[in-house]
Amino acid sequence: MSNPFARARYALSAHNFRQLPPDAGAEVAFAGRSNAGKSSALNALTQQNALARVSKTPGRTQQLVFFEVAPLKHLVDLPGYGYAKVPQDLQAHWQQFLDGYFSTREALQGLVVIMDIRHPLKDYDRQMLGYAVNRGIPAHAVLTKADKLGRGAGGNTLQAVRMELSRIWGDSVSVQTFSAESKQGVDELRAVAARWLGL
Repeated sequence: MSNPFARARYALSAHNFRQLPPDAGAEVAFAGRSNAGKSSALNALTQQNALARVSKTPGRTQQLVFFEVAPLKHLVDLPGYGYAKVPQDLQAHWQQFLDGYFSTREALQGLVVIMDIRHPLKDYDRQMLGYAVNRGIPAHAVLTKADKLGRGAGGNTLQAVRMELSRIWGDSVSVQTFSAESKQGVDELRAVAARWLGL
């Protein structure tokens, strides 16, 4: 099966509302704490090694980065922070920008939240999933770096996260394991994103 994301290309970066592209078509946003493996997941999804820059310095994504997959269909890389050394006023700006983006963006069809399987469901992850659920947008939790755990431990973590998500949000959030290294779960993630974008 051909990969509908293989043609993805960088479209634009937005640091504020004025820079966002027209609110049309369909978008799937990707969020994740610094170093959770978001860039690697985007690169695995699109089969492009350098689409999303993989950085050893946490928190390098300082704007919303739009990648065009097809006309009016985008993947959106959200700023990853957690321990990014970002000044307080910039954090406040981001908070406001993300709040606004999630509450008003009509094109947004789904949110993928990337978490390190060894440290899932941190405050930031819960906040991002909450944004989507409150808006009635489907959310999908991706437990990356699954190759770092044995199959048994990975399966146990998956079950624990699934139960926790179900307890908080019912069936609004789906969850899977993923490894950019071993390619585990790449097809599953691709299927979810393709469905949301109508590809």
